[in-house]
Amino acid sequence: MTRRTDWAEHAHPGTPREPGSREDGGLSPDRAADGEGAPRGRRGRRRRGFGEPSAQDGGTSSSSRAEEGESSGDPAERARAICLRLLTGTPRTRKQLADALRKREIPDDVAEEVLSRFEEVGLINDSAFADAWVESRHHGRGLARRALARELRTKGVDSELIDETVGQLDSEQEEATARELVARKLRSTRGLDRDKRLRRLAGMLARKGYSEGMALRMVRQALEEEGEDTESLGDGEY
Repeated sequence: MTRRTDWAEHAHPGTPREPGSREDGGLSPDRAADGEGAPRGRRGRRRRGFGEPSAQDGGTSSSSRAEEGESSGDPAERARAICLRLLTGTPRTRKQLADALRKREIPDDVAEEVLSRFEEVGLINDSAFADAWVESRHHGRGLARRALARELRTKGVDSELIDETVGQLDSEQEEATARELVARKLRSTRGLDRDKRLRRLAGMLARKGYSEGMALRMVRQALEEEGEDTESLGDGEY
């Protein structure tokens, strides 16, 4: 039988916050360790960007505990330590952690138990992860719904959850973001001929996941507002 240890030894106040922690309306890792329940909400306050270390990360103490746990002969202890280390500074989905445990040859039944427990106390929350990812990547990088959905799929987020989360970005918000992207890039294309400007700006939007029709429309509008004659610009490939 898998030996259980006190979760307070592993999910301590030094454990970094992630989607599902207090900033996302749920539990902090130290409160979650005491079994206070699942995260309460999904949306709300601004979250820090992915990969940015929290000011309250555990530092050396957290790392040393994780290293000790990973050298343990108990598979469950190793699995917990691996997950805590991977969650330090960067949120992860359940699928990402499961893949990592499999690479470290943690038995599937042990991995399932540990991941379920992490999920239960709010240390893993794919719904909050998806919310935070969309907020960060759309507002920070200007990615369109199509690109966001593609990225979430690579992270192992469930398809229904992707549709639900990405669907919260409406077409008006997407167009507003596309317009801002074009306005930001427009000045750097001055001096180029108009066909090249259109291809360059529309191509930039396409790489961020915007449809061809929206990309061309947003670029034409921007060029017209700038005084560029766009009547002769075709609808060809860019």
